[in-house]
Amino acid sequence: MGLLDNLKAKLEPVKDKAGDLAQQHGDKIEQGLAKAARTVDSKTKGKYSSQIETGTGKAKEALDRLARKDEGDGKGAGGGSAPS
Repeated sequence: MGLLDNLKAKLEPVKDKAGDLAQQHGDKIEQGLAKAARTVDSKTKGKYSSQIETGTGKAKEALDRLARKDEGDGKGAGGGSAPS
């Protein structure tokens, strides 16, 4: 078993716990993301609005994938797992 395999095995319980928390508190996490995005956009006076919107969208997609992994087939919204 290689170093990366050992690391993956040790991080699996953390990943499972994160998925559980994403399922339970996804709405609160999304609200926090939106609030943080509004705050940053306000502080930067809208200069980076499109980048903030893109980043927030990607964070919400990742949250959805993490929450769905525990619910269904384990593939999430991406349709598969990342290459090793």
